[in-house]
Amino acid sequence: MSRRPRKLSTDGDTEELFRIVTAREEDKQAAAAAEGEVVGAVPAHLDTSKPTVRRAPLMRERRGIDLFMIDPLSGVILKSDMQSLEHPIFSLSKVRDMSTYHYEHNGNWLEVTPSSIGRATIYDRDLILYITSHIVRAVNEGRGVSQTVRLTAHDFLKFANRGNGGRSYELLRESLTRLGGTRIQTNIKTNDTDEFRTFGLVESASILRETRDGQMLDLEIKVSDWLFKAISNSEVLALHPDYFRLKRPLERRLYELARKHCGRQESWVVSLDVCLKKSGSRGEMKEFRRMVREIVETNAETHHFPDYDIRMEGDYLVFELRSISALSKPLVTAEAGQPRLKPDTYEKAKKAAPGMDVYAMEADWLAYWQSSGRPKLKSADGAFVAYCKSRGGEGRKPARASARH
Repeated sequence: MSRRPRKLSTDGDTEELFRIVTAREEDKQAAAAAEGEVVGAVPAHLDTSKPTVRRAPLMRERRGIDLFMIDPLSGVILKSDMQSLEHPIFSLSKVRDMSTYHYEHNGNWLEVTPSSIGRATIYDRDLILYITSHIVRAVNEGRGVSQTVRLTAHDFLKFANRGNGGRSYELLRESLTRLGGTRIQTNIKTNDTDEFRTFGLVESASILRETRDGQMLDLEIKVSDWLFKAISNSEVLALHPDYFRLKRPLERRLYELARKHCGRQESWVVSLDVCLKKSGSRGEMKEFRRMVREIVETNAETHHFPDYDIRMEGDYLVFELRSISALSKPLVTAEAGQPRLKPDTYEKAKKAAPGMDVYAMEADWLAYWQSSGRPKLKSADGAFVAYCKSRGGEGRKPARASARH
């Protein structure tokens, strides 16, 4: 496999500016490199089944692939840092939230102070996810990164399944203000470091170019030390791309909790009291129970909730991995010659890389296998476990995929 550092380089060779390649540039690069069959990247979702949908609980897909064009977003797997999956940093309110929010659970606490136009919302978080996903991809490809990121507004809006009208750019400008102005105080650890921190979700942001009608073109954003440290130490998880299509803020938050706590386990059970606290919802239990029940009932009809089924049992909420059989299958529909991993290989991989998301590493491993010409492996299971061991070991270099395994 490719040589992928487990941690980001922070020495003098680190680039001062990490620039996200634009969609147009990626199209040109892909067109110049393509000779024959084009191999797509591995999706980040956990379950590839597509149940029949009788209703439309998801927003319509806006980022479809153009005819005869390589989708420039296909190589980016949606990623999130683990801490914001577990703890309620972002507001679930669709109206301006001007109140200071305090959260405490099992010794972890945080206090979130809003900006002049309100606390950063779970929709503002989309921009953080976009940046995180690109930084992780760059690290996996061995490219230099930094906390300062340059991106194109149009590409972000497409990635996050948003429209590209003037209102979308106006909302993005407001997101930048909320992300930059929202301040957090916390004792939550990153990289097992116990310390008091106070920071903004975004340290700084600027619009470099703007059209005459007010649409921004290029953005330059510096993410917080706290977030960058989490990414640096591989404290990230892959999310289902349909996360951006979930309509309700609480649906997004419930999926985040399921992804963090259930993951690839068969199920996860949580009391409604704890779920209310960890969701960050400001409503009373009666209203929270009603909203959760509505989501559960809709999902029972449509199976729109990514990766998991949900049900209520009294005062408990149960998340179940939708297809346990997916544990014995690769994350994508098998192509000719694609490696298939045995069920117990995942357990071996977890022991080889303790604390890391082996399923996200599987996606990275398969993506590189595809991009390197899909070489025949003597033992796919052995190659993957060796790769995980190299990713999980301090100072070790990842194993390269070859027929020797």
